[in-house]
Amino acid sequence: MSDIKKDYKKLTDEELIFKFQQEDISAFNEIVIRYKDKLVNFLFRYTGSRDESEDLAQDTFLKLYRSKHLYKEIAKFSTWFYTIAINIAKTSLRKKNRYNSISLSDFDPENDKDFDLIDDGVISPEVSANSMTENEHIQKAINSLSEKFREVIVMRDVEDLEYEEIAKITNLPLGTVKSRINRGREKLKELLSDIYKPND
Repeated sequence: MSDIKKDYKKLTDEELIFKFQQEDISAFNEIVIRYKDKLVNFLFRYTGSRDESEDLAQDTFLKLYRSKHLYKEIAKFSTWFYTIAINIAKTSLRKKNRYNSISLSDFDPENDKDFDLIDDGVISPEVSANSMTENEHIQKAINSLSEKFREVIVMRDVEDLEYEEIAKITNLPLGTVKSRINRGREKLKELLSDIYKPND
């Protein structure tokens, strides 16, 4: 049995979903093992609620279980899977009307300058001594972003998805994705200015 489990761990995501499409439950279990923690973290950053993220993760895996036949080889499994997750999260948030966006001045839409989130190395000593408080500030800042910025920031900077993959998940042009990520990062810098020192 352990040898079988090892064999499944060697398979790609795409190979696993193909096996699952043939009613191989062990393949589905391996997908759950691979994605559960990442998915919960992704949904937590998107919703700001640990309980909500765990419920939405269960809904996502249930949707995957019921819709496995819809996956086609033309797409990466992760792209298809995160598309399911983000759609479920959006639907849930809209139903509960849980948006708490704050008013921020818009940036120049023509400005495509690439911004980077400030590195952990410049966190002030006071904040680094209390990582729990720091994490709460970061999550509050993410929650404050409008949905169009929040979703791409979480996919890029939390899940480390490629720009092209994010474009497919959100059904947006690649240039729009890059612009939103840059603008979202700049907004986060402003919101987190009380946590981070200026990066000279």
